[in-house]
Amino acid sequence: MLNNFVAPDLYPAAAEIFLLVMALVILLVDLAIGARNRWLMPFLTVASLVGAAAITVFTFSEQTVLTFSNMFVDDALADLLKLFTYLSVIVVLIYSRDYLKQRSLDKGEYYLLVLFATLGMMVMISASHLLTMYLGVELLSLSMYALVAIDRDSPRATEAAMKYFVLGALASGLLLYGMSMIYGATGTLEIGGIAQTVYHGAANKQVLIFGLVFLVAGIAFKLGAVPFHMWIPDVYHGAPTAITLLLGSAPKLAAFAMVMRLLVYGLFELAVQWQSMLLILAVLSIALGNLAAIAQTNLKRMLAYSAISHMGFMLLAMMSGVVGDNRGPAFAAYTTAMYYTVAYVLMSMASFGMILLLSRAGFESENIDDFKGLNKRSPWFALMMLILMFSMAGIPFFIGFFAKFSVLAIVVATGHVPVAVFAVLLSLVGAFYYLRVVKVMYFDAPTDGATIQAPFDMRILLSVNCLAVALLGLFPQSVIVLCQFALSRSL
Repeated sequence: MLNNFVAPDLYPAAAEIFLLVMALVILLVDLAIGARNRWLMPFLTVASLVGAAAITVFTFSEQTVLTFSNMFVDDALADLLKLFTYLSVIVVLIYSRDYLKQRSLDKGEYYLLVLFATLGMMVMISASHLLTMYLGVELLSLSMYALVAIDRDSPRATEAAMKYFVLGALASGLLLYGMSMIYGATGTLEIGGIAQTVYHGAANKQVLIFGLVFLVAGIAFKLGAVPFHMWIPDVYHGAPTAITLLLGSAPKLAAFAMVMRLLVYGLFELAVQWQSMLLILAVLSIALGNLAAIAQTNLKRMLAYSAISHMGFMLLAMMSGVVGDNRGPAFAAYTTAMYYTVAYVLMSMASFGMILLLSRAGFESENIDDFKGLNKRSPWFALMMLILMFSMAGIPFFIGFFAKFSVLAIVVATGHVPVAVFAVLLSLVGAFYYLRVVKVMYFDAPTDGATIQAPFDMRILLSVNCLAVALLGLFPQSVIVLCQFALSRSL
């Protein structure tokens, strides 16, 4: 047996190995420094992510490389999504630093769990095997369960973590059951092998469809799509805002990669079947997300329901790839879905960043009324929040408008005109709750006269983030070209 062992090529997984080693180094450093030199922990964590990004850039190749017995893939899609992931996690860490310090939550375990969650996302993004995908999902999920419960003195956070854990375990079971059915139908766990078996008609079709249903259910949970959305509002609301910020950003990129790897790369021959499932999920998510958000007075819960509707839009793009036997629109559809995901992550980070900006020790600025009169307190950040709300509502000319427009264009082009009309009408409904925040900032008297005391680096980064939402709306082609490049080299 040992004579047949072939050492895997570690070069394509260099970024993952580096991040794992750095996580262990940070664990030892935390033990060594104790309560002294707390600045070292966020510095080392950000440095680790910057190092991983440098390795990802340095090891970039336009060729698709498989290693670890075809369980791990390094391609242009994986590299680009990993770079977006590093960037979003670094932004999360900078936004969160002051918030965590004020609440004595800036402990070593926070930074360690963030790195392990990032590692789980990276494994998901590069998975070319069902087992690798499941390992990535579980590493991300277990890290997030612990992060949601990191404030042990908060009953709300503990309750949110328990709900997330129970429902997450149920979703993992559905995902694993679906994977076992697909293995039973095809006889392989390799995503490439599954695609070949299905293409040649050698799979058991009934068992395959049965497995596909469970697989889509597991994916829908990770995206927070209806009817697997129950955890999103409670967890977003209950978790400390710094954790909600992480939960609402980078994992969406990993979930998109999961959709691409499992459904497009593995089960593309069954596109007609899984597209009909995604259509139902998308329509329900857009409807429930927008309608439920209207009733919310808590901004975190409103953004949670907003996230559900945004993921519905992403799924609309995913379900437009194949029309009957015509696979022509596939590339444009998946590029649009990737662009929408990146645009949403950019907007989501800034939105939760604004909540962190106005929060201070002993005060969580998470209700819509807490933004009353923000224009009188800080005209600049009121303008930044206005940009974000307009962008999320899909008002021209911000990145959110072009993301929605791109999705609607591909949906109409593939003949789903009634679905596009439905999505537009619900987006108009959604505009109400976004514009309500703008109305409160500009037309209501302030109830809180406290000055904004956020650190200088957070103010600068948050401003850059918000301005990026505006500028990338004026020049959307830059991100679209990146998405097109990554997918053209990977599909």
